Amino acid sequence: MLQQIRPAIVMIVVMTVITGLIYPLGMTGVAQVLFPYQANGSLIEKDRKMIGSALIGQNFAAEKYFHGRPSATTDTDPNDATKTVPAPYNAGNSGGSNLGPTSQALVDRVKGDAATLAAENPGTPIPSDLVTTSASGLDPDISPAAALFQVKRVAKARGLAEDRVRQLVEAHIAGRLAGIIGEPHVNVLQLNLDLDALGKG
Repeated sequence: MLQQIRPAIVMIVVMTVITGLIYPLGMTGVAQVLFPYQANGSLIEKDRKMIGSALIGQNFAAEKYFHGRPSATTDTDPNDATKTVPAPYNAGNSGGSNLGPTSQALVDRVKGDAATLAAENPGTPIPSDLVTTSASGLDPDISPAAALFQVKRVAKARGLAEDRVRQLVEAHIAGRLAGIIGEPHVNVLQLNLDLDALGKG
């Protein structure tokens, strides 16, 4: 019996060392050497202070900033631990709303958001990603159409020419990876940082 148990124990120890220590440490070392920015969370600094990650959206609500997709993430209600409260872009609780197309709460929210956007930019079709949440609730990017839709509001709030803001948006459009993977997109945090650098608003 010992002859049968010993190889099993040795195999568990060996595989644990290989897959639990050597491989993860090796991959971490390779990532730090080849892709340090990505390996450390794609963190963005401003004035030597960490202000966020290019991979996690932030809740920009002011008129002078471009807004990301709506976020359905929640957090524990500080007044009642059995309930949750909305907490947009809560990286500790990634997830969608799980509301279906027949949910009245979802319909009311989308209609309300669409009405606000329609008033902001009358006569312009509203990009769907400005009224729909992503599956993670943390999406840092919006479509070029969603960014361009907001140019008028942002330019007005900052006292900038619309053409100048539009040029900034167009400069931030990232294309498909290798020309075929994904969709063109705009990172909201990076766009807003460069918008602040213009020095108005």
